[in-house]
Amino acid sequence: MAAKSESITVDVGGTEVTVSSPDKVFFNQRNETKLDLVNYYLAVGEPLMAVMRDRPLLMERYPNGAGGKSWWQKRVPAGTPEWLRTTVVSTPNGTTSDALVAADMAHVIWAVNLGCLGFHVWPYRAGEPEFTDELRVDLDPSPGVDFDALREGAVLTRELLAELGIAARLKTSGSRGLHVYVALQRKWDSYQVRAAAVALARELERRHPEKITAKWWKEERGARVFVDFNQNAPHKTVFGAWCVRPKQSAQVSTPISWDDLSTVDPTALTLATVPARVAEFGDPWAEISEPQSIEPLLEMSERDMADGLMDAPWPPVYPKQPNEPPRVAPSRAKKEE
Repeated sequence: MAAKSESITVDVGGTEVTVSSPDKVFFNQRNETKLDLVNYYLAVGEPLMAVMRDRPLLMERYPNGAGGKSWWQKRVPAGTPEWLRTTVVSTPNGTTSDALVAADMAHVIWAVNLGCLGFHVWPYRAGEPEFTDELRVDLDPSPGVDFDALREGAVLTRELLAELGIAARLKTSGSRGLHVYVALQRKWDSYQVRAAAVALARELERRHPEKITAKWWKEERGARVFVDFNQNAPHKTVFGAWCVRPKQSAQVSTPISWDDLSTVDPTALTLATVPARVAEFGDPWAEISEPQSIEPLLEMSERDMADGLMDAPWPPVYPKQPNEPPRVAPSRAKKEE
């Protein structure tokens, strides 16, 4: 790699990628630069590609670093290099865009050069968009819920999945939450995967009503861990594993082992610390390589529907769905009666 200058060229697996303004500070807490971010991703490239390869990416761009002007970019800009791979993605209303594909590490570094400080990843491979191959359980802290409660929520989620014969992975969100991931056989579409997530959230709430909630409306959640099933809705993306958040601390959404859950401090998992952690302990997600089945959760969903439960509410940007209850908060519904 060339010395730092106004513009450098990085050889990424045989592809030359230009990095402009490598000395530009992206994260003020430790004065980490664009080049530091490039080097971080190269250091974690193997586990990163294991989960991100061939997936479409939504870029969260901060060209002047964390805290500066930012925007979400689903469509790649004009003037991209010939080798750049894209794929057509849709929004809930049917709008399409040519999105970046994480074909290899050169694509990641190309996006970092644009000031991408957040990769939000689709749950399918670009070549097989009809199959959603990740179930993503977002454990969200409601007001009054601390990280110890999230830890407990993650353990209870794992226990239920294990009871159903489903092996799960764990990562920090890079912010305040935890994400439980299940790698899936390529058999189900996003509607089926969301139905499985709804069933999981409802069963967790039935078993642990004081600790966990599946209630979509914030006014109903209380001080409980919310299982955000709608992160599995079609066209939804989730912040990627091993990706650096646009925070001044450069916090990383880091895969961890279940054994590490009781002691991990998410704020200590940063651009500065995660590469050494990977070098010493390897990839904790490599232990679970077999794609899993969600048939037990889909059977649970069918039982819920047979018992008269309606679908859970969808996010407001989605068209009204079959069997969906009125999309209005309970307090507002009472006022309108």
